Amino acid sequence: QVQLVESGGGLVQTGGSLRLQCAASERTFNTYAMGWFRQAPGKEREFVAAVSASGGRTYYADSVKGRFTISRDNAKNTVLLQMNSLKPEDTAVYYCAARTSSFSNRIYLLPVEYNYWGQGTQVTVSS
Repeated sequence: QVQLVESGGGLVQTGGSLRLQCAASERTFNTYAMGWFRQAPGKEREFVAAVSASGGRTYYADSVKGRFTISRDNAKNTVLLQMNSLKPEDTAVYYCAARTSSFSNRIYLLPVEYNYWGQGTQVTVSS
């Protein structure tokens, strides 16, 4: 059972930056593909970014491409989401997700493809 703990959320002005961190309890972290999702009030959970188990592949939603960067440190069992040039529409609860992956470079984009979820961290961007 993988436990995921997100941190780094908060309140920031438009154009500001935040860095989210997800810490995983699993010792075989390097066999897990990871993703970030977000959910705004009254909306469905949506994909933000994903990284393969090896860290060699990443993928972003069009809405965050060029502004957000996902990365992972398998030695520290962490995945990061660097968020720059934040906009009010980025306001949401951000969730870290994990799933085992037999393919080191495969990425997953759908919430149903992930087995483990963190508790979420609130990101609020003021205009």
